[in-house]
Amino acid sequence: MKKSFIGILTFLAILLILTIGVLYLSLINVPRVIPSKRVKKLLGNLSNKTGSNIVNLITMSLKLLHNLKWEFDIPDGVDTNSWYIAISNHQSWADIFILLAAGHNKIPLLKFFMKKELKWIPIIYLVHKTVDMPFLNRHTQAQVKSNPELKKLDYENAKKAAKRFSRNPSTAFSFAEGTRFTKTKHDKQGSPYKNLLKPKIGALAIALPGMPQVNSLIDFTVVYKSNRRSTWDFLCGEMSQAKVKARIYDIPEDLKSEAFEQEQEYRKKFKLFIERIWKEKDSVFSELRF
Repeated sequence: MKKSFIGILTFLAILLILTIGVLYLSLINVPRVIPSKRVKKLLGNLSNKTGSNIVNLITMSLKLLHNLKWEFDIPDGVDTNSWYIAISNHQSWADIFILLAAGHNKIPLLKFFMKKELKWIPIIYLVHKTVDMPFLNRHTQAQVKSNPELKKLDYENAKKAAKRFSRNPSTAFSFAEGTRFTKTKHDKQGSPYKNLLKPKIGALAIALPGMPQVNSLIDFTVVYKSNRRSTWDFLCGEMSQAKVKARIYDIPEDLKSEAFEQEQEYRKKFKLFIERIWKEKDSVFSELRF
């Protein structure tokens, strides 16, 4: 009964903070209609600071309600005035909150590539407009097979989306596995990794060449003490004990630029780069286990 009460309180607290925060972001971003890069840059800075304050308020609420014991290991050499791309393993919706908390005031606010299907949710659409979190519009494999020209359109759309990150220091983020880890998915994939699903390079492979300011990739490894992973479990405090370790990788020069005509070769190189990180990450996950 007590856990259910905590779950309801947590949900209401997060909903209240997000609602007020996003409404405030919407108001301060009204001047975005002015066709001025300087205005958009100033509003971007203000929006990012507001986003960081929202993250801080949610984290404080979770500390109060859940007695958090989250351990963060973020190496030196990162700052809030640079551009990064970042990846992580994915186990629960709680990952979003713990990763935002881990990066708070250490790196720029995490910016997620969001599925276009989510644009109809008002609060998510407003986040897209105010904090420059782009929707990724990609066609299915079947659609591309019937019309190969759609592949180039997806490529151009992804690069255009990445440009939203270039106005202000940002951390373009993606869950590399593309879905939440479960034992069933792991077995079905035949994953060569003990603790992880196979990584997908997805949007970041296309976005990186459109972000010339980026020189480093941050890999986050998230491990929970509890084996319970549902959204309700998170709200009830089941994931109050967790560890997050970040590792920094220099991005090879040959991955910082490419053209659509060389996309296949580029993706092969990017895939090898991520797979090397993933192999090391699998060992890190085992070391972090409770």
